[in-house]
Amino acid sequence: MAEGRAATPVDSAPIGEINTTPLIDVMLVLLIMFVITIPVATHSVEIDLPRECSDCPPTDPIRNKLSIDASDRLSWNGTGVDERQLAATRAMAVEPELQFEPAARASYRVSARTLRLIQMSGVSRFGFVGNEKYRTLAQR
Repeated sequence: MAEGRAATPVDSAPIGEINTTPLIDVMLVLLIMFVITIPVATHSVEIDLPRECSDCPPTDPIRNKLSIDASDRLSWNGTGVDERQLAATRAMAVEPELQFEPAARASYRVSARTLRLIQMSGVSRFGFVGNEKYRTLAQR
């Protein structure tokens, strides 16, 4: 006779536990599909920027300069500005081009809020100036 244990009723009883491996596999696949289909969060302000114009009248860059200094103060040619003043430019016979120049140390939050203010005021002639100063990064 071969030596070995004889099967007892306890050994042949079915396992009463739930097999969680397939459940975990399905949940991981669903998690991966969910992560892949989530849209990328973007923070942007939609502004129509000016295009090349050969017959446009020349603009006075000093008269129309909107700037933010390093202390986050917003000024239009050195004086304070608000949404009503920006909206008033649309009523002029020839709408001037608003030129936006934030300082290098101006906060992003104030710059984004200013761009939103410009958009809400309805200004249609808008441009960024002074960016040529920042073409090369300062070495630390």
